[in-house]
Amino acid sequence: MTPVRRLLALICVAASLAIGSCSSPDDRAVVTLLTHDSFRVSPAVLADFEHRSGLRVRVLRSGDAGALVNQAILSAGHPQGDVLYGVDNTFLSRAVKAGIFTPYRAPATVPRQFDLDPAVNPVDYGDVCVNYDKAWYAEHRLAPPRSFEDLTRPAYRDQLVVQNPATSSPGLAFLLGTVATYGPAGWAGWWKRVRANGALVTDTWSEAYDQRFTVGSQGRGDRPLVVSYASSPPAEVLYAAERPSTAPSGVLVDTCFRQIEFAGLLAGAENPAGGRKLIDFLVSAEFQRDLPLQEFMFPVRPDTPLPREFTEYAPLPARPLTVPAGEIDEHRDAWIAEWTASVLR
Repeated sequence: MTPVRRLLALICVAASLAIGSCSSPDDRAVVTLLTHDSFRVSPAVLADFEHRSGLRVRVLRSGDAGALVNQAILSAGHPQGDVLYGVDNTFLSRAVKAGIFTPYRAPATVPRQFDLDPAVNPVDYGDVCVNYDKAWYAEHRLAPPRSFEDLTRPAYRDQLVVQNPATSSPGLAFLLGTVATYGPAGWAGWWKRVRANGALVTDTWSEAYDQRFTVGSQGRGDRPLVVSYASSPPAEVLYAAERPSTAPSGVLVDTCFRQIEFAGLLAGAENPAGGRKLIDFLVSAEFQRDLPLQEFMFPVRPDTPLPREFTEYAPLPARPLTVPAGEIDEHRDAWIAEWTASVLR
């Protein structure tokens, strides 16, 4: 040990007698957040939470929400983290039934329509909808589609890209939107018709949006219609190299299915006390204010001010499509199996 290190050690021992410990930021208790690839938080907001809580947050991203839940189920009881954030209402019952959560409710009040299960905490919501490229339709002198039925018409052949509901949470939300529109007896027929009209299927949102959608791929893709979010247009405005005067894509509001995301304390967490603090943070006023322009979802706290990009470019459907949680739980696997049989085979 060098003289300098010996002196620091002696100082630490002396200080520990006075205040009980001597630690650096790296010695703080770690709390691990399991989440999807879309999770973002401003560094300053996260650093403030770490400072106030005495915790160090470790973030493990795990693909789409569907993949996130599947991995958490496989490691149930021996989780890779303390908190899971990003399970949505399409996969929630599967996660709860698998017993991956220890129930914990943060001391925050949110509207009842978001509160679907006592084991978890609603954090944000958004709408999965078909988005369209405004410039593409103007250039081709074609009015964009407005409804599910329009998407099956010859004028829109080979224009739509969707995600596989077995591997993608937006894909599953969109499937549920067709169930809500056409009913249990009619939705599969719509899918056969739209598939015959040239709809393309990808495994992930990123592949559909960033590679095939004409806007998201910056013109490299060939599909002017994509399943995405009503809050995608604000992201296109914010991240454009040169800020446009309006959003380059629009939203077919009649196709929007309401998606709600939750956070829960994982059963068997190594740091459950830190996990509870982290969940409190996710529904705090600070995180909720930061959320829209980080994850491009709407905060569940109704008193949260929205940024201008959201109020101008992110439509909120007056009557978003929904399917009751009990029906999703009862039929989800059968619907996905039927979709696979009728669309992919």
